[in-house]
Amino acid sequence: MKLFGTDGVRGKAGEFLDSFLAMRLAMAAGIYFKDKALTNNILVGKDTRRSGYMIENAIVSGLTSIGYNVIEIGPMPTPAIAFLTEDMRCDAGIMISASHNPYYDNGIKFFDAHGNKLDEQAEAKIEEIYFNDKLIEEARTTKSQIGQAKRIDDVIGRYIVSIKNSFPKELTLKSLRVVLDVAHGASYKVAPTVFKELGADVIVINDKPNGLNINENCGALHPLNLALEVKKFRADVGFAFDGDADRLVVVDEKGDVAHGDSLLGVLALFLKKQGKLKSSVVSTIMSNGALKEFLNKHKITHETCNVGDKYVLEKLKECGGNFGGEQSGHIIFSDYAKTGDGLVAALQFSALMLSEAKSASEILNQVKPYPQLLHNLKISEKKDLSKLAGLDELKKDLEKKGIASLFRYSGTENLIRLLLEAKDIKLLEKEMKTVENFFMKALNA
Repeated sequence: MKLFGTDGVRGKAGEFLDSFLAMRLAMAAGIYFKDKALTNNILVGKDTRRSGYMIENAIVSGLTSIGYNVIEIGPMPTPAIAFLTEDMRCDAGIMISASHNPYYDNGIKFFDAHGNKLDEQAEAKIEEIYFNDKLIEEARTTKSQIGQAKRIDDVIGRYIVSIKNSFPKELTLKSLRVVLDVAHGASYKVAPTVFKELGADVIVINDKPNGLNINENCGALHPLNLALEVKKFRADVGFAFDGDADRLVVVDEKGDVAHGDSLLGVLALFLKKQGKLKSSVVSTIMSNGALKEFLNKHKITHETCNVGDKYVLEKLKECGGNFGGEQSGHIIFSDYAKTGDGLVAALQFSALMLSEAKSASEILNQVKPYPQLLHNLKISEKKDLSKLAGLDELKKDLEKKGIASLFRYSGTENLIRLLLEAKDIKLLEKEMKTVENFFMKALNA
């Protein structure tokens, strides 16, 4: 059984991700981090899912049973865990969240002492330890060696200060009316606080988490409700976060939902104009051709990587860059955050609006993405795509018709994601049927 997917361990809470798995996984991670231990403390945070209580207690049990001390900080955004792990000198950080997934899913993400997501080699090592009964058994402690756990409720202030420091000190948000959709998730306290303290006129929606409503018809995955509120309150801009606030979707003053690649493009140019762009902009293989053209037009070099914000971070480190992201809304300003941070990205876009004295729509319309179709197809088996008969011929045929294609499996579900891009939407719709039929036969035989 494979535990780790594209973003930690994720699955249905109480089924795949039950308390037993969480406890043993925590023990395995603790054994891995023991080799690098400095303080013997591990930070644990979560989003607002009801199952977070179950998983948090299991993780605490697992870590204390092998001698680790645990600091629990309750509901906080994923990027806050990354920041606080390093800021509080912990050996590691653990975030309990399934990000944008429905409430009945949950997940566990790990950060090293510097607040960085673990690479695949580290995840593989933890997985190896998880299945090693001898190592798990030998790691158990007794008597005074058993670890302690304590809950701290006031660390939110540290994260708020770090977020506010990412916003230019010469600017204020006093002239902006902003609608925030916090998705009944982990940013329900911190996001409104940051924007209000910086002077914005703030309207907040979906800020009443009950454990079961996280991401439900709201937040980054469902921004149309935010769009209605932006128009209703005549706001300058709307920002939608997902359940753990590591991604951002922007809605302009007209109620139009911005394309993620448009957002990446204009923020990259903003950094370049300030002289703060250190190297190439990094986006994933799913990025729109219009983004590449826009960056090229402004003489900004561009590199691509696999899907997942941890791969964006790895590529940024390789090329010495400080900005990149995914069209889904994971945007990384590595000068300010260790991972994708929706709040940092929202403040940077606000700074762009204020600095250029332009509306959100004027700014975002600089990048006009080509039509894309993304379909998720349920499959019975994940066969090796490189060995799939007829796939190369299908790709070549699409390319001849001016269609860019990307086919990849979901890291957490039995799905294949089919992405087509071209200048003609009708052509895309026609060819998508051909592509779906091909994969239905090839993967559901």
